[in-house]
Amino acid sequence: MFNRYEDAVDWIHGRLKFGVKPGLKRMEWLLKELGHPEKNIPTIHVAGTNGKGSTISYMLHMLKEANYNVGTFTSPYIETFNERISVNGEPISDVDMLNLVNEVKPYVEKIEQTDLGGPTEFEIITTMMFLYFGKVNQPDVLLLETGLGGRLDSTNIIHPILSIITNVGYDHMNILGNTIAEIASEKAGIIKQNMPVLTAVEKDEALQVIKNKAKQLDAEILSVGSDIHILEHSTYEQGEMFTVKTDSYLFENLKIQMRGQHQTKNAALAVSALHLLRKHNKLTVSDDQIYKGLFKAMWKGRFEQVKNNPVVIVDGAHNHEGIESLIETATRHYPDKQVHILFSALKDKEYEEMIHRLSSIAATMHFTTFDFPRAEAAEKLYSACKHIEKSYSESWQEMLDKLLQLYQGEKDDVIIVTGSLYFISEVRNYLVSKKGS
Repeated sequence: MFNRYEDAVDWIHGRLKFGVKPGLKRMEWLLKELGHPEKNIPTIHVAGTNGKGSTISYMLHMLKEANYNVGTFTSPYIETFNERISVNGEPISDVDMLNLVNEVKPYVEKIEQTDLGGPTEFEIITTMMFLYFGKVNQPDVLLLETGLGGRLDSTNIIHPILSIITNVGYDHMNILGNTIAEIASEKAGIIKQNMPVLTAVEKDEALQVIKNKAKQLDAEILSVGSDIHILEHSTYEQGEMFTVKTDSYLFENLKIQMRGQHQTKNAALAVSALHLLRKHNKLTVSDDQIYKGLFKAMWKGRFEQVKNNPVVIVDGAHNHEGIESLIETATRHYPDKQVHILFSALKDKEYEEMIHRLSSIAATMHFTTFDFPRAEAAEKLYSACKHIEKSYSESWQEMLDKLLQLYQGEKDDVIIVTGSLYFISEVRNYLVSKKGS
């Protein structure tokens, strides 16, 4: 038994040594012991390489607008560990987190004595989440983000009311497969018998895999591009404006505050998801609540402006697709600005190509590292860059403060911090706390 929240969280983080162990046997064992709390929760299951968190945020805000009690499970966290398990956008309390750990811990110790072995950090957090939403505070609907992949992901033991696959790109290839089709097959593992699935996957080979899986399982499938159309997309200062059209509905002049063309796809998925559930009498959200909720939606660390003078954007792009979306958004919203990139990444990412692409829009490139077991050294990142105007520092605070000082009062300069969600989480918290001091 733990008496302190800090000790409980340290215990969870101590499970990192068990790494990633794909498979559902430990989850099935733990949840059976706990009385299957996951069976009590109407769930929308979201998988994809990028865009999961933003799509969940759009749905959350629309459902909140309609006065639903909404649970969310997302990762990684940006400000506090507790935000991974949230109710109506508010992280659960330290007391709830402590109680969940104390309830789950004896079962973790028990399973460790079996052939199944010790559960991972993610398996434990997922078990705690199902326990919380199944027994402690049951929501009207749970928006559930996969951790990695889908088929063998710890979250994939539920029978959802709807599945969403945002997109498929090259990420976690050491676990999910080396081809787009293999990765798509893992993501498609969340599709369930007779339950509808929505996707914004564009690559033909990936989309075909998902459609085949849906057909096998008699699951209705709607796809952005062929069934869900995004029209009249334009940029305005705070975000994007666009129209979503299908055979059965039309939402004109939708506005979102999250910037980027990729965000219109995430928003279109969210709108279509709620409309489909409305059609099937699973949820009731009015058109007015869809418009209002969509506009209110924000997701920390996704092309988010955290400082005005100089303008600082933090973006959690950490793979090829994320970087391409970041470049497209920066080019659309800051066509006449000098862009200065501050970059850090994990060792297991293919960061050379990410650096090369970012260099194409950057006036200057700057590299650093941060306190994380898998973070790459700043000098190695610097060496991978061919840009003429470049620098590095092993202290990200030092490098960031230098850039802030350099571009203070410069209206034509924008600093973009990117490369890893873990990294931008630290930078964001630092800048937000400085703003408050």
